Amino acid sequence: MYKLTIYTRELDSEAYPFGLASAVHFALEKDGERVALNHNYGILFAKGEISSENTIIPLGVENPVAFRMEDGFIGIAGRRIRDLGLSYEADANRLWAWKTKDLMHFETIGLVDAAFVAERNPNKELEVSEELARAAISYWNPPKPIEDSSVTKYQFPLVKGYGDPVIFPWKGKWYYVSTNDNLDDIGIYVREADTVPKLFVPGITEHLILPYDEERELIQTFWAPEFHVIGGALYLLFAVSGRQWGPQCHLMKLKDGASIIEPNGWEDPIKVVRKDGSPLATGAITLDMTYLRAGRGAYVVWSYREHIGTPLDTGSMLYLASIDEKEPWRLTSEPVLLTRPLLGWENVEGTINNEGPNAFIKDGRIYLTYSGGAANGYTYAVGLMTADLDADLLDSNAWSKSISPILSFYSVEEFGPGHNSFYTDENGNLMIAYHGEMGLKEHLRCDMIRRVCFKEDGTPYFV
Repeated sequence: MYKLTIYTRELDSEAYPFGLASAVHFALEKDGERVALNHNYGILFAKGEISSENTIIPLGVENPVAFRMEDGFIGIAGRRIRDLGLSYEADANRLWAWKTKDLMHFETIGLVDAAFVAERNPNKELEVSEELARAAISYWNPPKPIEDSSVTKYQFPLVKGYGDPVIFPWKGKWYYVSTNDNLDDIGIYVREADTVPKLFVPGITEHLILPYDEERELIQTFWAPEFHVIGGALYLLFAVSGRQWGPQCHLMKLKDGASIIEPNGWEDPIKVVRKDGSPLATGAITLDMTYLRAGRGAYVVWSYREHIGTPLDTGSMLYLASIDEKEPWRLTSEPVLLTRPLLGWENVEGTINNEGPNAFIKDGRIYLTYSGGAANGYTYAVGLMTADLDADLLDSNAWSKSISPILSFYSVEEFGPGHNSFYTDENGNLMIAYHGEMGLKEHLRCDMIRRVCFKEDGTPYFV
């Protein structure tokens, strides 16, 4: 038998702040050998609440305990707390609870009476079978797969001073586009090469395809560009601001037969609008738009935020809507809210982020990743939402959200990995590109590429 221990970690305002430290952590021990699951990063995060002013109340959990439940479930429960360890008064004498049969997949129960837990002999420790323990260790701390000569290995940092990287094949060439922090995020630049590694050789030419232009109100925050083929045509999706700061989602189309790297090869940018032609947002910002072609049609997903930097900041949240591929700048449905940053790893250090969505499809499932935590800091991490390929994606209930991130500092030992994209390399390997940072207190975004691997249940991880 193994001994299961559940715990929270000591708060470290610099290295492991409240949103992370006040999550439920797990360790398994046998014969004096102790293994912290998920590399000692939290697994269960208490869900925050939405205030009457539409702001998020971040919550953690304290004094978590485990107990046996009916039908073979293990219960986990703890008291929800606000920042600084204050109890969340609205919960009264109730605890926040989850249940699991395998320590890999958890179901949120929500609030339960303290008596419900007390009568089930709760404890910080619980004996579990060797079979269950070994499976959980392999799941949360997956071994590196056998080396594969078909997979190019990259070293971090690939390139310094760039965020939100995208790698894209087009007509026999490879292209790299990103947010260019080195140039204060002004303009969109593209690299072109015969192979992906050659995109990152020193001195490679960067082609300016969308310059600063006061006349066209292309002035600041040239953020998160992504190439997508929509309806057979190539588009670049991105956010940009005019004279007044406030990024909004735009797209522009490559002219027939034109070259990606020529600025005159692109049509004028178009601002994305709702189905009635009204702005995608009024008094709010929109950014990080991505495109998804799924079983029932074509969709865009983007990040939306109101009152940023004020006491009424809503936090950034992800919305999805359908589009007509003939006019991809116009929504054909009302926006559907997919996720808000209610979990402690998403809502940390005051950043309140759900942003940077990107998707791939495998084995009849849609995998939609997104980023949360401090967008320019150590806590940045990648979360996951999934849905069946043939589901009604405009029904928010069709989507499942993982309770903990799938990519963090603790899984790859790079600070603040996030805002990723996916591509398939020349040998058919699915790869992930993302940015991270080189140190705990450094804030220079640097890019990296890793191979995408999969656990037995289909959950992706990265090596």
